[in-house]
Amino acid sequence: MQKKITVALLISTYNWPEALELTLLSALNQTQMPDEILIADDGSTESTKTIIEKYALLFPIPIRHLWQEDKGFRLAKIRNKAIAKTNSDYIIQIDGDIIMHPYFIQDHIKFAKPNSFVRASRVYINEVVSNQMLEKCQYKISAFSKGISNFFSAVRIPFLWKYFEKNYKMKGEELYEIHGCNMAFWRKDAIKVNGYNESFNGWGPEDKEFITRLLNSGVQKRFIKLGAIAFHIYHKENAKTFLKENTETFKEAILHKKTYNEFGINQYL
Repeated sequence: MQKKITVALLISTYNWPEALELTLLSALNQTQMPDEILIADDGSTESTKTIIEKYALLFPIPIRHLWQEDKGFRLAKIRNKAIAKTNSDYIIQIDGDIIMHPYFIQDHIKFAKPNSFVRASRVYINEVVSNQMLEKCQYKISAFSKGISNFFSAVRIPFLWKYFEKNYKMKGEELYEIHGCNMAFWRKDAIKVNGYNESFNGWGPEDKEFITRLLNSGVQKRFIKLGAIAFHIYHKENAKTFLKENTETFKEAILHKKTYNEFGINQYL
């Protein structure tokens, strides 16, 4: 009999407790719970801590709040700290502005296979509906709700997964596309490539560079389409002050076939 894998849900957040509350409500509504929830907090104020403490009392599993001082956008660092602190085998990663479909965790667990990581889709909720949901603390949403984009990313059809798994958006530059707000990977694979690259300063694309090193080390990419559905709450785009430099770092990982990052998770293990 195959050993049951242990699973951590990793949620990154920064100073948006109203959105994080909807994320946690959707986590409470899952058909299958992870073994723990890790909240990777990039320097939020006390209001975020208050929300986490409130929901920690409601969950049947541990919620671990990992916080670091606010010194600018340091998402790679706080994600590394969270991955280092868990002993779970498998990590399902989202952002704290994601509302998960009730089968989200169950789908990711069912789809997990050794020596692979998973890309999944996100469904955008428009600004008007997002604001209404935040105001009313309303987390229930579906493919048939008003104000969502890309309907076919919001429909769940498990028997079709196998047709998309290895050939959907896998050619050329698409191979390196990933949504850091909805992906999954094995902890041991993340440690093998030394996690996220903390030399990234500011927003993006740290997730693409991370999976580039996974690919270069022989870990296969798989796409879960029509499953593991995630609804993204609208917000203004992050500042892209350092995007040019960060993109160069990402391209270097492809060009030089890098499998290891010098400035990563080994600092916390």
